Amino acid sequence: MFHLRTCAAKLRPLTASQTVKTFSQNRPAAARTFGQIRCYTAPVAAEPFLSGTSSNYVEEMYYAWLENPKSVHKSWDIFFRNTNAGAPPGTAYQSPLPLSPGSLSAVARARPLVEAQPNVDKLVEDHLAVQSLIRAYQIRGHHVAQLDPLGILDADLDSSVPADIISSTDKLDLAVFKERLRMLTVGGFYGLDESDLDKVFHLPTTTFIGGQESALPLREIIRRLEMAYCQHIGVEFMFINDLEQCQWIRQKFETPGVMQFTNEEKRTLLARLVRSTRFEEFLQRKWSSEKRFGLEGCEVLIPALKTIIDKSSENGVDYVIMGMPHRGRLNVLANVIRKELEQIFCQFDSKLEAADEGSGDVKYHLGMYHRRINRVTDRNITLSLVANPSHLEAADPVVMGKTKAEQFYCGDTEGKKVMSILLHGDAAFAGQGIVYETFHLSDLPSYTTHGTVHVVVNNQIGFTTDPRMARSSPYPTDVARVVNAPIFHVNSDDPEAVMYVCKVAAEWRSTFHKDVVVDLVCYRRNGHNEMDEPMFTQPLMYKQIRKQKPVLQKYAELLVSQGVVNQPEYEEEISKYDKICEEAFARSKDEKILHIKHWLDSPWPGFFTLDGQPRSMTCPSTGLTEDILTHIGNVASSVPVENFTIHGGLSRILKTRGELVKNRTVDWALAEYMAFGSLLKEGIHIRLSGQDVERGTFSHRHHVLHDQNVDKRTCIPMNHLWPNQAPYTVCNSSLSEYGVLGFELGFAMASPNALVLWEAQFGDFHNTAQCIIDQFICPGQAKWVRQNGIVLLLPHGMEGMGPEHSSARPERFLQMCNDDPDVLPDLKEANFDINQLYDCNWVVVNCSTPGNFFHVLRRQILLPFRKPLIIFTPKSLLRHPEARSSFDEMLPGTHFQRVIPEDGPATQNPENVKRLLFCTGKVYYDLTRERKARDMAGQVAITRIEQLSPFPFDLLLQEVQKYPHAELAWCQEEHKNQGYYDYVKPRLRTTINRAKPVWYAGRDPAAAPATGNKKTHLTELQRLLDTAFDLDAFKNFS
Repeated sequence: MFHLRTCAAKLRPLTASQTVKTFSQNRPAAARTFGQIRCYTAPVAAEPFLSGTSSNYVEEMYYAWLENPKSVHKSWDIFFRNTNAGAPPGTAYQSPLPLSPGSLSAVARARPLVEAQPNVDKLVEDHLAVQSLIRAYQIRGHHVAQLDPLGILDADLDSSVPADIISSTDKLDLAVFKERLRMLTVGGFYGLDESDLDKVFHLPTTTFIGGQESALPLREIIRRLEMAYCQHIGVEFMFINDLEQCQWIRQKFETPGVMQFTNEEKRTLLARLVRSTRFEEFLQRKWSSEKRFGLEGCEVLIPALKTIIDKSSENGVDYVIMGMPHRGRLNVLANVIRKELEQIFCQFDSKLEAADEGSGDVKYHLGMYHRRINRVTDRNITLSLVANPSHLEAADPVVMGKTKAEQFYCGDTEGKKVMSILLHGDAAFAGQGIVYETFHLSDLPSYTTHGTVHVVVNNQIGFTTDPRMARSSPYPTDVARVVNAPIFHVNSDDPEAVMYVCKVAAEWRSTFHKDVVVDLVCYRRNGHNEMDEPMFTQPLMYKQIRKQKPVLQKYAELLVSQGVVNQPEYEEEISKYDKICEEAFARSKDEKILHIKHWLDSPWPGFFTLDGQPRSMTCPSTGLTEDILTHIGNVASSVPVENFTIHGGLSRILKTRGELVKNRTVDWALAEYMAFGSLLKEGIHIRLSGQDVERGTFSHRHHVLHDQNVDKRTCIPMNHLWPNQAPYTVCNSSLSEYGVLGFELGFAMASPNALVLWEAQFGDFHNTAQCIIDQFICPGQAKWVRQNGIVLLLPHGMEGMGPEHSSARPERFLQMCNDDPDVLPDLKEANFDINQLYDCNWVVVNCSTPGNFFHVLRRQILLPFRKPLIIFTPKSLLRHPEARSSFDEMLPGTHFQRVIPEDGPATQNPENVKRLLFCTGKVYYDLTRERKARDMAGQVAITRIEQLSPFPFDLLLQEVQKYPHAELAWCQEEHKNQGYYDYVKPRLRTTINRAKPVWYAGRDPAAAPATGNKKTHLTELQRLLDTAFDLDAFKNFS
């Protein structure tokens, strides 16, 4: 309190009619912060010594008194104390006391006058109360902002006014104000009274409501706070723990007169509203019975997006990547991306034939890529709208990943050239966990896109669900608070407020490179789709919506009343756009074929021929020269940085690698190293992401070395291989599968000349990313003609680790393969294996040797097209002494082996072979160990299927024909209703024209992927081995 007392009030008599301006601009540096300025209603003459000629002297005396009250005459001390304490004009001054015997009694009379006045504590408390009031509006003003255009719901689902905000949305209606004031003062919350309304208070540095003024009457302070925080914009930002950012936002919304638009800007806004509104009306007239998920009720979204793009373009952005749900998508394609209208209209033609491969998708899921001139900034800008499924918010991380990739390839390390805009629905933004996962990627070093602008189309309803039943948080946007993203709520029926908020959002992203949310509080004029009846479940809301005047009409009437446009000009703007739509509709009738490739969201210029075909249908050898293998191996087994101390255990691992290289041998980790290193030499960027991938879940990879003596000092030897190599990115991800896999998928979309891999910590955990696998990776090319070469590394194997650490669920991936199990393809076709790969929707492999793993990784890039690659990777095989490959298997001329045939004694006398076992992956080593123990190498042949899909019909037919008397059996360690059996059996039967049965050796059907009991696990394993090598096991089934 001592410091506050010394910051005493500065005084200057002003009449109430004067404009309150501070003299602080010219005052000494010692001026105080909490000074109060009183407005006197009495004339200045009430104090006879105050005049223009004496004011400077009085001011000097006042500052001297502030520093030390004893430094001035006692009469000045009494005057300043009385005035400061609120003495009425004319009574503050007292004549100097006479030097007479009665002077003591006079002093006694003077002292009560001073002591009777409120002390400095009261003054300070009033100022603190005003500061608390200002802060209350900054924190909670959005709760009373008028955000709902329908006037039905409060956007925060709470109709009460926060207890610490004096006014309400009635804007200082005297009766309301007095009641609110009474409620807050009776309990002493602020300690202010109605009489304080006309008192002038010095404004703190944490507000900009004063503009050029640093002091205002309380009434004006409240009015300006109301204008800033309680109108059609609600600002949530006070949770941000950065003073500079909070000050920036305060200045944008509190400064008087900031939301001013020129007449030209208003006319542009009107024209954009015309296009947005009339587009939907045109579709409704032409195709009234078609689903289109129109934008009616939030037509302001189109000018909002265009404003964000305009402002971003002005700030240097030249590539904007967007993701959005289905509502309003066609409108965004037409009026933001500028897709040709005839291409959109012909999508409604049910007679149109599809020209491209694939099954296509509904029109309101399709994406687009377009480069054009931004008419506002006259700069080139590229716009990409990513195709999406109906799974709301699933495209969020995909957009983030694609944005990160585009930034990476153009060297945009700060996000100044490439940015993303994500659109959301209110129910999905609050309800879908992927939103949270994506937000948590926003500031991670290898995942940040340096800020995303999120726009929530807040219909205040989710299909038929009331928001009060759809979320527990006040707003649907509250999830954004976890990353300190400011949230700007705005009433969508105030287009100018929307435009201002969008400008600020774009500026925020440009200034701070952090996420920001614009919450467009609007309504949905129709049901969930145009065929839906919303009155069943929201009768009161839709009665109000039926009465609601469209925003275009409201805004046009406003501009006409302001004289910005006249009625004929407005009608001409409508007619002009209607004509554009009609002409495009006429042209759309000439379209006979639907080209899905016209809707491609991520083209790869130069990779395919002009008509989108591969440049060849061959794949070169994936082998390497011994010199390259040795060089990569030597770097992999060393520390290429001086004075770098690694862990002792890691030294032993690197030494072991070095010995393997000397012996011309590789294990799993070294094979991966050589595949990656060789592709980097060829200019292929490699990005490996996932949980703990830098070291590897099983401590086998160690691609990032950590100095044991210097915190955060690391080394990535892979980036020290070649002078002009491509960069290698390896990054531990957040503990997320859905979000991170979606991100990596988006990254892989951007360029075919990159190997992008996502590794699950265990293959079992990929199912939390099942949406990305099911909706994007598996059918992506079929739906959207969009190839993608992402690689999924899924650790898999039954090793007694329980039901959640055993199975990558291969049956699910194989079930979704698009090949026909009952049709034998033409095995004599040229380049049969490459054509198979080109026709499949993804490639599924389970390698049993490091060498084959090396080849399949290199083949992924050397192929003339891109397909997703699913690899079931090993766990125990990472260190299995027999799971080694020689350099000879990786030299020039070698390839990936789709099938690894038997190469033991059985091949010397194939007629004597009694059983041919087919298997894949780790179980091969269990089988060979058991066969050796039983001495059955001449009776049982074992063939490994390394590539499960596309199915190697041709090579397996050769294997079957090689052993004419052998019975066929499929052996797997997985349970019968899981694993590969249901996929392999019908295809093997088709291969041999159903000439023989295909028997099963493996675990029985089960609900769980594996047992949690180690003994049971071993018993099951022995049982399947017994079945595999019991030559009489299937006699009773013949």
